[in-house]
Amino acid sequence: MTNVYIEGIGMTKFGKFVDKSMKQLLVEASIEALENAGNPKVDAVFVGNFMGGSIGNQEILGALVANELGLGYIPTAKVEGACASGGIALRQGIMGILSGEYDTVLIAGVEKMKHASTADVTQAINAAMDNDSNEKQAGLTFPGFFGVLANRYFYETDATKEHLAMIALKNRENALHNPLAQFQKPTTMEEIMEARIITSPLGLFDCSPTTDGAAALVITRKKGAIHIRSSAQSSGPTQMQDADDLLSLPAVRESGRLAYEKAGVGPEDIDVVEIHDCFSMTEMLAIEELGFFNKREGWLAVEQGRTTATGDKPVNTSGGLLSRGHPIGATGVAQMYQLVQQLRGTAPNQVEHARLALAQNLGGTGSYSTVHILERL
Repeated sequence: MTNVYIEGIGMTKFGKFVDKSMKQLLVEASIEALENAGNPKVDAVFVGNFMGGSIGNQEILGALVANELGLGYIPTAKVEGACASGGIALRQGIMGILSGEYDTVLIAGVEKMKHASTADVTQAINAAMDNDSNEKQAGLTFPGFFGVLANRYFYETDATKEHLAMIALKNRENALHNPLAQFQKPTTMEEIMEARIITSPLGLFDCSPTTDGAAALVITRKKGAIHIRSSAQSSGPTQMQDADDLLSLPAVRESGRLAYEKAGVGPEDIDVVEIHDCFSMTEMLAIEELGFFNKREGWLAVEQGRTTATGDKPVNTSGGLLSRGHPIGATGVAQMYQLVQQLRGTAPNQVEHARLALAQNLGGTGSYSTVHILERL
């Protein structure tokens, strides 16, 4: 277990902001987190971000935060790990405190995507694949990758596209109660099932959107109410052809195993979960890899409503990436924002008596995964 605690949280609304720069979003979330923590002295800043340079022409994000907030000449850094940038930034801050180097660290994540063309965003996102591989040269994309996994899952189980739609609908319904979520419009199973196909069998609602937004945390060695019980990170295959099992995400499985081992708990002990549902199929695989349900049986749990906000294993009560939104660098931090609210008893879709919470943040097609387990003391 760690001796690190979450003292403050902040988050902007997720969506499209033509009148706010990436820096403004980042500063807004950071100020809220610092105020929520009582404006402590900060020893370092780590910022998760993936494409600020490629589509926003803006780097040096850590220094921008320190300068704008008057934090002094402290160490700062931007952390890049594709869609796991936020989770990895958090882990770097935790390691800095555990090493004895810092007492209090500001963690933030940010992305601004909506101003760029679909072609430019797609090109930037594709940097998170192995671009020197035969698969990439043949035209494989992120939707294509998870579409292949979905079709294989259907082949090996009795799951159908309808089960993916159930995940998408659940997450949209959760987002309706989250004032910071990108999508606030109700939908139906029929609308999801009949939506435009992005790559078979994945339709529009099965794919996370492009999003502007930021989130932030203040972590500290000072004992508080929200304890980071464990932090783990793993890497996985960067090409589909390297997978031993197409229906496995080894980095998710291994980071989960390490996090459980460090925390001294198991999947049965977790009360509420935020999972990296970049696609509905990703959530399906992750709930199995993290041990919440048996392999090839996640679809049954979804069908039985076990992952809803009132089920026995609530998943993505924030709305998840599919409906809360997916500003890539901010996603891992936003997951923690929701879980801290759950443990404080102030969350949208509040889970009664939540004491242990788990966040899983994925990068690439399974290249990186972080898992953090939180505890309400």
